[in-house]
Formats: sequence, C-alpha cells, structure tokens
Amino acid sequence: MAGGGAAGTAPAAAGAPSAVLRGPGATGVTPAAAVAGEHVVLLHGILRSPRQMRRLERRLQADGYIVHNIGYPSTKLGLSALVEHVRAALSQPAVEEAIAAAPAIHFIGYSLGGLITRAYLTRHRPPRLGRVVLLATPNHGSEVADALRRLAPYRWIAGPVGQELCTDQAAVAELFGPVDYPCGVLAGDVSLDPFGNLVLPRPHDGKVSVESTRLAGMADHRVVHAGHTFFPVDDRVIEETVRFLREGRFGPA
Repeated sequence: MAGGGAAGTAPAAAGAPSAVLRGPGATGVTPAAAVAGEHVVLLHGILRSPRQMRRLERRLQADGYIVHNIGYPSTKLGLSALVEHVRAALSQPAVEEAIAAAPAIHFIGYSLGGLITRAYLTRHRPPRLGRVVLLATPNHGSEVADALRRLAPYRWIAGPVGQELCTDQAAVAELFGPVDYPCGVLAGDVSLDPFGNLVLPRPHDGKVSVESTRLAGMADHRVVHAGHTFFPVDDRVIEETVRFLREGRFGPA
C-alpha cells in the first residue's frame, strides 16, 4: 500500500517536501486544447516513491498536463503529518505560482496516496479543484492491516501510518470530509497474495477489498482486472484514469 520547482529541477533529498513540476515543455509535446495549462498532482503508495507513478506521469505529460509527482516519507509520519508534507511541497514558490495560474488542478492518489489526497482536500482544497481519481485506495481500511497491526515487524516497516490503515477508522475519521467533488474510484480484483487471500473479503486485489474502495459521493467506480502491487502501471488503469480526468467518468464496463 519527487519532485521540486520547474521542469528539469533535481528532486530534493529523500524525506524532504518535494514536487517535481513537469509539463509538455519537458517532453516536447504540445498541450491538447482540452487540458492546456491544467495541473495534476500524483501521490504514490506506502513504501514506494514517485518512480512508481512515473509511467502515469509520462502519459499525462503526453496529453498536455503539467504534473507534480510528489514524494513523501510514507513510513515516517502519520496521515495528518503526511498531508502537511504534501502541502509544503505544493507551497514552494514556483509551484504555488504555477498552480495559482492554472485553470484546474486534478489529483490522483494510489493506495495510501488516495487517503492523503482525500485528507488534503478536506484541509487544503484548492479553489480551482478539478477531478480526483483514487487508485486501489483502502477508503475503509484493510483487513491485512488489521491482521498485522500488532506484529513488531509490521509496526517497524509500516510506521505510524500503518496503524491508520486498519478497518477501525475512528482515529482518522475527522481527517476526511465529504466527497463533494468529482471523484472516480478504480479497484482491482486480482490477487496472487496468499495472505491477502486468507484475510480479505472477495473480490480484492491482495491488499484492499473492492468494497473498501467505495465512497459515498463518488461520481464513478470501476473494477479493473489487476492486482494491487502494479496497479498504477497497468495499461487499463492508466487509460481509465486519463478518461476520468477528461470526461468525469470511466469507460463502459
């Protein structure tokens, strides 16, 4: 379950707030009229880095979006502090100025990144918020976290946020406001994970059940035949994500 400044700027040191601003100028692609000047924020999952979202980033750039692929220390902080880490990355002067001039800013969050997205929008919702896509996000927690939460290796590996991924969401419920913005949710139903198969209700992607991804107020929901680990690099996931940003809905089931 990197970034910083203008295109071509090297990412900040690991753990530092950073937002890589990459747009059509970095790839030589002319923006499509429909998305000219629109920005997209990408947030990776736990124990991952912006590299996990790079394939999706390149596709969005090719379509003309300006992309902020943000890195954050997923196992060092709790959800609330991670929200402020992302806020710091997007508040860098060059990034903040570019976003302020944008006609829209969209958000895409994978797994834990989806929870951070929701909490960020509750606390720091931008005035020109566009559309939001959540990828394999445990919106109601994961039974995998329930089963592992008391084990020392899990607590050490997953850190504070690992305890906030459980199905008992009482401790973090206040972080999440209503979904009163265009939000599409993609879930997976493929698992090769024997432990996930043992503890998760079916269907699931090995880490998160399809049911846990659903949200009151979401504009659309689609199940993709993919597993959790490689969800954000799956071709179908990328295509459906791009479609939702453009049209506010996924393609035919």
